[in-house]
Amino acid sequence: MDRLPLLLGGLGLVGVVFALLSFVVAIVSDASAVGSRGDLGWIFGNFGLGVALLVAAAVLNFDAVRERLASGEARRAGKYGTNAAVSTLLGIAILGMLGFIGTRYHHRFDWSEGKIHTLSDQTKKVVEALEEDAQVLVLAPSFEQAPARALLDRYAFLSDRFQVEYADPNERPGLLETYGISADSLRQGGLVRVAVGGDALELTELDETAVTNALVKLTRTGEKTVYFIQGHGEGAIDGEAGAQRSGYVRAAEALRNENYRVESLLLAGGGGVPADADVVILAGPTRPLFDDEWTALEGYLAGGGALLVLSDARAPGDAAEKLAGWGVTLGDDIVVDRALALFGRAMTPLAGDFDLEHPITADFRDARNDPVVFHEVRSAQPGPSGNFTELVFTGESSWAERDLARLDAEGAAGIDPEDLVGPVPVMVAGTPNVSAADGTDPRLVVVGDANFASNEFLDAARNRDLFLNATNWLIGDVEAISIRPNTSRASRMELTEDEFRNIRSASLFVLPELIAVLGVFTWWSRRHPKG
Repeated sequence: MDRLPLLLGGLGLVGVVFALLSFVVAIVSDASAVGSRGDLGWIFGNFGLGVALLVAAAVLNFDAVRERLASGEARRAGKYGTNAAVSTLLGIAILGMLGFIGTRYHHRFDWSEGKIHTLSDQTKKVVEALEEDAQVLVLAPSFEQAPARALLDRYAFLSDRFQVEYADPNERPGLLETYGISADSLRQGGLVRVAVGGDALELTELDETAVTNALVKLTRTGEKTVYFIQGHGEGAIDGEAGAQRSGYVRAAEALRNENYRVESLLLAGGGGVPADADVVILAGPTRPLFDDEWTALEGYLAGGGALLVLSDARAPGDAAEKLAGWGVTLGDDIVVDRALALFGRAMTPLAGDFDLEHPITADFRDARNDPVVFHEVRSAQPGPSGNFTELVFTGESSWAERDLARLDAEGAAGIDPEDLVGPVPVMVAGTPNVSAADGTDPRLVVVGDANFASNEFLDAARNRDLFLNATNWLIGDVEAISIRPNTSRASRMELTEDEFRNIRSASLFVLPELIAVLGVFTWWSRRHPKG
């Protein structure tokens, strides 16, 4: 064969092979990619050019080809060629079968450190419990839909009841009128409409927390009410006071996102605990409660109520005294931990262990994966009466320092015989020792720290999960107890769908084909050296 036909034949073969590979990979990875203009151009361009070069090579070397077809060498070549063709078809069939199996039986992997591409336990529970179809409409320009697809496809992967439709409002303006959506709401880059049954919510901020909260609000029936007791120096839940570091605006908002109604309660005003109270929270009182207020709370518990008490170290003694009567011992101490603490601050310890049998803490793993931060936390243990379980412990090197006078005066602390050696229990849950009526189920959760649920610490580590799980358990929403969405890290790189496709094409086809073309030139030049 002459030099030029041989070169054209080699280049033509490269073009045809890469056209077939591009077609197969496009089908296996994303069926919709086959229809994109760029991919079609690449596939048919390679195929057409390759076939043209093969035809040109055959025409330029027609005589040699005819002689070979008439020889025994042609028969051998035909035999080997048939084998090669059958092997190629078999390989394509195997790839096709793998693609078919991949679309029917798929699994997702997330190797990121923080599992930021994995939906939280809460989201999985909410989506898998859908009893009606959730219709999600993403209204955004086509080039801005990629982030929504990256998130919502994971939801759709969990359940067939989660259905997503993507629409460009510039191409389908009638959807705005159909769903009564204002055009002004689309100016910030798009809108997501989540509908379940006859109700719908519109989201302008799209992340896992927003979508899951919308599903919770649309699917959870029967409004539950949570009251925060006020009037004794407790942190406020609204207004300017509530927004301070010691306030509970974020805690109240987190409860509202769980579809609970949150109200303030002034027990001293008379009237006792409202009949619609599902949970009452006493968060960090700095002044004693009146006896009548304690009586009202005890009557509420006796009627099957649920109470969450967050009591700081150095809190008024009446709380510890009353809780002792109900079966919980609050220590007059402060936990010190020099080994497992936030930035080495010994009196801001991290939780070191959890009771994995209790629903509130069953999804927590350990201090590294699910840390909880406390600040100046006191010990909380089951007393001789009542039926309580210790849920959260500080680290093994910690202890509950009971010489608070020396700690305050000298700032020094050490393990003394009277101290409680760690791990120190700081949270208990169970049934209080009250004269409950038959058939009632009073519940009490006590935490030796009110700071962990304040604005300053609620969003640190897993504090929000611990606070909400305790409230869920008190209300009886056991199915809502879970670990909530992870926070993404700065190591993430965002790509649009077109950018991803271009990078994939360059790495899988363009560069390898360029190398193959150079290889053909090298092989051809060595086979036919100049001179």
